[in-house]
Amino acid sequence: MIEIHIEKKLRSSSGEMQLNPDIRIREGEFITLFGPSGSGKTTTLRIRAGLTSPDRGFIKTFGEIWLDTTRKIEKPVQERKLGFVFQDPALFSNMDVKENLKFALDKKQKKDIIYEIMEVMDLTGVQHLKPGKLSGGQKQRVALARALVRQPRILLLDEPLSSLDHDMRWKLQDYIIKIHHSYNLTTILVSHDVAEVYKMSDRVIMLNNGAVTAQGSPEEIFSNRPTSMKFQFIGEVLKVEAENFVRIVSVLIGNQIVKVIAMEEDLHGIRTGEKVFVSSKAFNPVIRKIQ
Repeated sequence: MIEIHIEKKLRSSSGEMQLNPDIRIREGEFITLFGPSGSGKTTTLRIRAGLTSPDRGFIKTFGEIWLDTTRKIEKPVQERKLGFVFQDPALFSNMDVKENLKFALDKKQKKDIIYEIMEVMDLTGVQHLKPGKLSGGQKQRVALARALVRQPRILLLDEPLSSLDHDMRWKLQDYIIKIHHSYNLTTILVSHDVAEVYKMSDRVIMLNNGAVTAQGSPEEIFSNRPTSMKFQFIGEVLKVEAENFVRIVSVLIGNQIVKVIAMEEDLHGIRTGEKVFVSSKAFNPVIRKIQ
């Protein structure tokens, strides 16, 4: 279990704000901090990592106290067994991929972990290339790989995919889910993308004006919002689930999620990540793939 109880006075575009989230995270969970800009998501992540100090606070990680301001305990960043990936991959431009990963190694670590992680992240073929020769998606894969080199128990992700196009985001989301499970991580993501949150998260923690305002599964947080009575839209398929003789298709439209019931033969190979057109026909939903 991870316990986070912190307080910090912040200045936002709307004025002064008191950050005071109270968060509990189970080991192995994939959590997303979600909410409007300036609500304190990134600062919460940075305090968790030890990059920013709170005014007051307590952080307990798997039974070990990392922060207790009343007892003047604040574990330094290098002693917190975690990886952090930012929006900017911040790679060393004069080093190739393998050298960037090697730089992150602890002195006592064996180099074998570098080759293992490059294999997992499909970076073996570009290991001798410098960042200037890599695509945006490749750079973020290197940043993710670098965060894993020290074999952390916790992975912190501050909107690492926000600058990438849709297709690349979708692929890297799959990589993140893969490494989350492969390395038995507890992952905390900051994201503004509902489709991304829905696809990746076990639980969503809503932050607004520095406080936790709601938490639950992505379905609980997003699916219960009011929807328009007009049932005609273009959306993105988030999930296709089998239930008895039908399929339930979760489609994202704007920031709302609509669930459409369809027969398997009506889906015509529709898969997650694809754009679809949903319309009504005699009050029954019809879903068609957008080519």
